[in-house]
Amino acid sequence: MTPDASAHIDVAASPQRVFDLVSDLRGLSGVAEEYSGGRWLGATGPSVGARFRGLNRRGWRVWPTTATVTDCSASRFAFEVKSLGMAVSRWQYDIEPTDDGCRVTESTWDRRPSWYVPVTVLATGVKDRAVTNQANIESTLARLKQAAEA
Repeated sequence: MTPDASAHIDVAASPQRVFDLVSDLRGLSGVAEEYSGGRWLGATGPSVGARFRGLNRRGWRVWPTTATVTDCSASRFAFEVKSLGMAVSRWQYDIEPTDDGCRVTESTWDRRPSWYVPVTVLATGVKDRAVTNQANIESTLARLKQAAEA
């Protein structure tokens, strides 16, 4: 299935360095546009099946989510996100080695039921989630590159 938003960037850092940043809740919050932090739920770190509570922020709006890690390898970190017990999105970071480091592709899929979209518009202030996520991904990848190369 084609993602609703996706972009990639080349990073002059090892794939492991990038994986460590995107799979670390604190590291990811330092580069992500809306994700502002989280904590592992019954886990001490990333692994398939591990869950975490995420906190997201856009302006004055703040909303929690619960995510479950679905992929956790040197080449992919991905998680499914739920809000109020409903699947709302999937986020995925694909990391491919290159001659100078790696290429990182961030993608997301909107999984919200159509009846739930108006509720999330009120909660997040975002009317067009695909357009906003595309801009967010591009900003996140630029900051990820900067952090990984530092």
